[in-house]
Amino acid sequence: MQIASQQQPVRKHFSAHNPAPAAARLREEHEKGSTIIGVPFETPHSLRTMLLDQPAANDVPDIGGSQRLFTIRAADSFGYRSSASILIDRMYATRGYRTNGLPQPAPNRITLTACEHDEVMGTITVGFDSPTGLNVDELFHEEVETLRRSDRQVCEFTKLAMDTLVRSKRVLASLFHVAYIYAHRVNRYQDLLIEVNPRHVRYYERMLGFVVRGPERMNPRVDAPAVLMSLDFAHAHAQIEKFGGRQHLAEGERSLYPYFFSPAEEAGIVGRLRRR
Repeated sequence: MQIASQQQPVRKHFSAHNPAPAAARLREEHEKGSTIIGVPFETPHSLRTMLLDQPAANDVPDIGGSQRLFTIRAADSFGYRSSASILIDRMYATRGYRTNGLPQPAPNRITLTACEHDEVMGTITVGFDSPTGLNVDELFHEEVETLRRSDRQVCEFTKLAMDTLVRSKRVLASLFHVAYIYAHRVNRYQDLLIEVNPRHVRYYERMLGFVVRGPERMNPRVDAPAVLMSLDFAHAHAQIEKFGGRQHLAEGERSLYPYFFSPAEEAGIVGRLRRR
């Protein structure tokens, strides 16, 4: 599970009288549904990436401009899955990671995207345990089996990518929170597994409460070293109850949880997803 950065992706602009076909398709798909929640950006504090970088000391908030909105939605159509794959390939390639975009759709996986208008600016895939196993089984099968033998229901987050022009803790936290809701609140999974670059272990421990579950090994899927980490969803639930929706606590807490939705907002999302 890696994020890579890019300094200045190329963006194309089109006349309102002659919109790009891809943008028109995404807009049509957006209007059909699959949007889970719309969220305002916070005043954009810097966050270079959840996995690879730390916020720069000289980054300062930009308090100008009008409020922007983004949506978290399921990438359940060709257009959004294609855009998510392009984002993954672009971000991973700039860090030298091997990748092949999103895997083919499967009953035990769901891909989420964070979008502003028609542009996909972040994505994450939730994988649920099944008879075919998880991606993390490839490197850490024995560690995963230990959890299974303890009657723990396990899942994984993979294919996380964020456009590095989007320096918003709120976007990142919202994407992660909705993935958590799908896995834990809706489908009752208990433990989350991720593979991260060894130099980012401390960040995950501090910001989200992950613990190291397996030693460093070479991951051939991205051609980079990886460490297995796990998160007990009971810990995440307690942190959301304590800090969710209370962004004013973020500076002193040094945690991503104040940027999560409030417990009341989470309950609304849970109800919406269970009615689908």
